[in-house]
Amino acid sequence: MTEIATPGQLRMSYWRWAMVTVPSIVLIGTAIGLLSNSGYSNRWFAALDLPGIVPPGWVFGVAWTILYVCLGLSLAMVLHARGAKGRGFALLLFFVQLIANFAWSPLFFGAHQVTSALYLIIFILMVTVATFFAFSPIRKAAAWLLLPYIAWLCFAAFLNFQIDQRNPDAETLVPAAASTQI
Repeated sequence: MTEIATPGQLRMSYWRWAMVTVPSIVLIGTAIGLLSNSGYSNRWFAALDLPGIVPPGWVFGVAWTILYVCLGLSLAMVLHARGAKGRGFALLLFFVQLIANFAWSPLFFGAHQVTSALYLIIFILMVTVATFFAFSPIRKAAAWLLLPYIAWLCFAAFLNFQIDQRNPDAETLVPAAASTQI
């Protein structure tokens, strides 16, 4: 057979990829966040001296859901671009930053390693910028879908830096035990 796929068939192929990548990234990211006790319900985090620009807890849930959807759609576009020059390297960069992203919450919220988490988020940001430039010649829309993520990473890195500066003893901080009344 030497038939070329129709535009409709090509769109369906992209959506098949997206139906796998989007839920996978959202579910894995959410599960890791829950397992590492991310957010204000974490007593250690609540005991930190937080800067005034830290948004309410619900903002993080909404923002990360949207960002994970954008990441999933971006990934689907590049996966769909079979035969594109540089695709393998671009995908490698994407997965390196994604794995590093998934490691950040356990490092920060679980291990209480604020300084190490700052270095990790800077690494994530650098690899994501490289991913943007690697995705751009393959699918411009895939690269553009990374921009909200890059912007959020800049904000998150600034927050991480502020928390690190305000809490030099964060790694050794032990939250007060929850009291129970009988």
